[in-house]
Amino acid sequence: MTRLSWKLLTLPLLLFITLPILALFLRTSLTDFLGTLNRPQVIQALNLSLVTSLITTIVTWIIGTPVAYLLAQRNFRFHRLVDTLIDLPTVLPPAVAGVALLMAFGRRGLFGQWLEIAGITIPFTVIAVVMAQTFLSAPFFVKAAAIGFAAIDPELKQAAALDGANRWQIFRDITLPLSWVALLSGSVMTWARALGEFGATIIFAGNYPGRTQTMPLAIYIGFEVDLNVALTLAIILICLSFVTLIVVKGILHYRLETSTETNLL
Repeated sequence: MTRLSWKLLTLPLLLFITLPILALFLRTSLTDFLGTLNRPQVIQALNLSLVTSLITTIVTWIIGTPVAYLLAQRNFRFHRLVDTLIDLPTVLPPAVAGVALLMAFGRRGLFGQWLEIAGITIPFTVIAVVMAQTFLSAPFFVKAAAIGFAAIDPELKQAAALDGANRWQIFRDITLPLSWVALLSGSVMTWARALGEFGATIIFAGNYPGRTQTMPLAIYIGFEVDLNVALTLAIILICLSFVTLIVVKGILHYRLETSTETNLL
């Protein structure tokens, strides 16, 4: 089979992906887009999505880095179990994740009833939005960070230990600087996944404009109330997703070039 034949065989899938995205942009004029962009509902949903996804990324950095470092060791007893548990949210239907969070932290949930006694309510709040986003997006950071940590030459750590560095100093001065590419790409993917989260959020956090209504939730309501709102937010998410992929691919390309140059030297 010739190269031209293979190129022709790629057209069905490429067109299937491209045409719906192109239709969104052709369906919305620049005037309608800019006019809808100034609506309070759109601004609120955009701001909430950007803020919560940023908080989610920071929280994931804090609680996900130790897990990633542990997975990179590959020599502890329950490695496969922990690794599978981290992967689970990526294959779990988001609606199931939302129900699980509600059963755990809802008012009548496993831990929610104790939180309610303490005067803490999580469901249908901004905290619930962040928790839903973290549950489904944290694995992207953990897996990327674990790969970055595991790729570091153990001899560098051993040399630092022989020079008197403790584990924290080795992690801070060697592990983090040498794995920054993986950490950054994982963070970007986590942020993008959090930005587009829908299923778990609508069940656990609800869909309250100005409080828990993120961009995906506003798109859902927009189809019933105002199609322009849905189209505008959909275009914004597509653009952000496209930029995210460009950034991640650029980071990975930079890492590949750097590794190649290092090997040649």
